[in-house]
Amino acid sequence: MERSKVKTFVSWSGGKDAALSFYRVMGDFQVTHLLNMVAEDGRISRSHGIRTDVLRLQGEAMSLPIVQVRSSWETYEAEFKKILSRLKGRGVEAGIFGDIDLEEHREWVERVSRESGMEAVLPLWGEKNREKLIEELIEAGFETIVVATKKDVLGQEWLGRRIDYDFVRDISKIKGVDISGEGGEYHTFVVSGPIFKKRINILKVEKITRDRHCFLDILECELAEKL
Repeated sequence: MERSKVKTFVSWSGGKDAALSFYRVMGDFQVTHLLNMVAEDGRISRSHGIRTDVLRLQGEAMSLPIVQVRSSWETYEAEFKKILSRLKGRGVEAGIFGDIDLEEHREWVERVSRESGMEAVLPLWGEKNREKLIEELIEAGFETIVVATKKDVLGQEWLGRRIDYDFVRDISKIKGVDISGEGGEYHTFVVSGPIFKKRINILKVEKITRDRHCFLDILECELAEKL
């Protein structure tokens, strides 16, 4: 079977790495679903703490179904495997993951995918030049904002910042911070780009601090025509 005919899901966080991974494989795979793991109460995502209704709007903006699965951290793997088995039953044969260089993450996604009869594809894996990755995101036309930070590394003032060349310049000055946030220094939310058919306009937000992180809580947003 041609790669372009292989049905695949994207492990979807709502952020830049998932979006760029999707973008890189657009001509090679047929993306049929977004897969998003969420908290037990179904209110926010496990990875970035983004409201689930906001993530559903992202799926709508891409004209793709987003499958949201509730889990605790203890049941995460079991629930992940269950949904992969269900997707496998719908003809999905591979998963796209946005990991860059965290070996533990790679080993996990490859193992659970293999055990579920699927292939794990990591389009960003091994990218050493983090600045080049961000530049690719910007040049491709993605509009992305910061929605979470580690508060002891990046304060609330970083919340809502657009990922652009000014962002790259400023974050490059901070010692010990991975430019692409691979160490969890920050997380992002994509509002528009080449994988989107519509854009998301953010109307109302609130900056909050929870435990060791700062979050931009997106309270209201809407779909709009792309600029």
